[in-house]
Amino acid sequence: MELKLFGDLETLLTFSAIIGITIALSWAFNFVARRYIRKAVHKLNADPTNYQFIRHLVTALIYLVGVGWAFLILPGFKTVANSLLAGAGIAAVVAGLASQQVLSNLMSGLFLVLFKPFRVNDRLKLKDGFTGVVEDITLRHTVLRDLENNRIIVPNGVISNEIIVNTNLSDNRVCRFIDIGISYGSDIDKAIGIIRDEVLNHPLHVDPRTPEQLEAGKEEVEVRVVALAESSVNLRAWAWAEDTPKAFNLYCDLLRSIKLRFDAEGIEIPFPQRKLWIDPIRVVQAAAPGS
Repeated sequence: MELKLFGDLETLLTFSAIIGITIALSWAFNFVARRYIRKAVHKLNADPTNYQFIRHLVTALIYLVGVGWAFLILPGFKTVANSLLAGAGIAAVVAGLASQQVLSNLMSGLFLVLFKPFRVNDRLKLKDGFTGVVEDITLRHTVLRDLENNRIIVPNGVISNEIIVNTNLSDNRVCRFIDIGISYGSDIDKAIGIIRDEVLNHPLHVDPRTPEQLEAGKEEVEVRVVALAESSVNLRAWAWAEDTPKAFNLYCDLLRSIKLRFDAEGIEIPFPQRKLWIDPIRVVQAAAPGS
């Protein structure tokens, strides 16, 4: 008996129309949703995490309903379904194993959106060394964008069970260590004063002190001796900025400005040196005839 999935041309056209409408509806919804999310983020300063996840969820539901409806109108679909039941046992095992990971990622994505260990635009550092800004949280995975504009795709089931560093969870401010070594003959107090002045005068620096610390008279910029190394006295300054990108720019600018100030003020930054001692007796023996 010949098996016909499509009964006639009309059914085929109806099937194609439903699939086409499903794709068009999904595209239109995503177009409108993206514009709404952008406006909400820029005008209302809203968190885009929930909106992005709901957009992906609704898109999946549109495809699920549309494709399911399209297949239900096929007259031969029930016959095909019945013929496939003979292998349903093996198929169920395979589908179960495959769907277990899918459901794990889906549920993990839902928990990420509900409990918010991180949000869209948060900067994360994973235990494998990957660092990036959260760009999107889909039903299956989380997308990170690193400093080189690469996209790091992490399954939701993996990232929800991983130890992560979130620099934006409750406070966006970032502290960068400015480590500089000076020679043992240089004036330590003068060097500390120069470093503190350069940090205070930088436009990206922010005051990290709490009201209690202000009342107690704590220094706005801490600079301390942290090590007595082989050839240098190592100083460290704590420089604060509003967020990670500004902290990086602050760090780079301070390295340059502090180096220029040290040169102008006579503060030496030592570099590794080695002294060679030559045994004169061995040199004479090596130069003797017949040696």
